[in-house]
Amino acid sequence: MSKWTAADLPDQTGRTIVVTGANSGLGAATARALSAAGARVILACRDTVKAERVAAGLPGPAEVRELDLANLNSVHAFTDAVERVDVLINNAGVMALPLRRTADGFEMQFGTNHLGHFALTNLLLDRIADRVVTVASLAHHIGRIDLDDPNWERRRYDRWLAYGQSKLANLMFAYELQRRLAGEGSAVVSVAAHPGYAATELMSHTESVRDAVMALGNRLFAQSAEQGALPTLYAATADIVPGAYYGPDGPLGLRGYPVRCGSSGASKDREVAAELWEFSEKMCGLI
Repeated sequence: MSKWTAADLPDQTGRTIVVTGANSGLGAATARALSAAGARVILACRDTVKAERVAAGLPGPAEVRELDLANLNSVHAFTDAVERVDVLINNAGVMALPLRRTADGFEMQFGTNHLGHFALTNLLLDRIADRVVTVASLAHHIGRIDLDDPNWERRRYDRWLAYGQSKLANLMFAYELQRRLAGEGSAVVSVAAHPGYAATELMSHTESVRDAVMALGNRLFAQSAEQGALPTLYAATADIVPGAYYGPDGPLGLRGYPVRCGSSGASKDREVAAELWEFSEKMCGLI
């Protein structure tokens, strides 16, 4: 069986695709590949200066729009200005930060990685024509959804468990969104992807000695951002199974080419997913 690469991307001419966090790393690699395939790409980024540099190097039409997922006012402002898109790629994220809070008081990783994208997707959903791709992570395996204290206000904060919770929430959101779309008879589909172990700037903001360790790991073991973006690109453009999860085909899912992959038992808990959805609606002021 042949390995799927960016050369296999279907023609995207005439399609508009929003990529969050497209100013660097996986997001930038995703935007470049989609643009090369003919898509009009909207780079939805907090750092618009870096995003403009990426956009300037794209071969096709591109537009930079400010989006700070750690601020729900910014999410509303962004969605208010979007008319119609074919695909939304929820790619942006932060990882293993010291304890910080978003503009709305959420723990930064849960607030940015999950709640920001939850609000963005729901506010845009009536203008999405094809699919929603949510980028999760192998770290979802260490995650546990604690709806009694999701923002680490009473527990002792653990940056990695907080990251795991946020990425588990991403995956559960993607699965639950597909169930709800299917239940409504919608033609829009939800799908999830993960990059494996890819070298990106995501791993350089822990503000600890781990930054140097992970920088070394990036050089020695990680695959490139371009390779890590392949599962996202596949999920966004190929003939996929609605509600499925795609990642690299190599050992432990760390590297390789896109295939459908499995996820943790916790990610498939429909009761917790429904509770997480209702909780997220309340936190984002959507009900």
